[in-house]
Amino acid sequence: MTNPTYYRYVDSPIGRLMLVGDDESLERIEFESAKTTMGPQPDWSPTDRGLADAARQLKEYFAGRRQSFDLELRPTGTEFQQRTWNALRDIPYGETVSYAELARSIGKPKAVRAVGAANGRNPLPIVVPCHRVIGSNGHLTGFAAGTDIKKQLLKLEGAVI
Repeated sequence: MTNPTYYRYVDSPIGRLMLVGDDESLERIEFESAKTTMGPQPDWSPTDRGLADAARQLKEYFAGRRQSFDLELRPTGTEFQQRTWNALRDIPYGETVSYAELARSIGKPKAVRAVGAANGRNPLPIVVPCHRVIGSNGHLTGFAAGTDIKKQLLKLEGAVI
């Protein structure tokens, strides 16, 4: 039997975020403003108390008091996506890498487009920092909530862009 899925909303400087998970882990974060937002599903339950640790850590991040997250994560994806998302967690706060560098870091230097696609399907933005990946030319490229939000997150972290 699986644990029930809960959701809650968190206000942030980049808009309202929906956190989704169970009693033990965080499964996804959605930007209310993103075109790809699923929204609450019929079998999810709203919660005010659940996902409290994730909500607290995100608030600390936006207040500039947290540079990494200590949460149990449960993203759903293929083995390749999981490898890419794990590599994202190794990108230091305030730094950026290119899609090519990310592909090399997982031992797939020719898989730049596949890495880009996996990055775009990251179900845990901010916590799994896909916003820290930029084009090889230094330009901000794709982000589920838009490049303006990506720019705001990088600016919050003090990244040079």
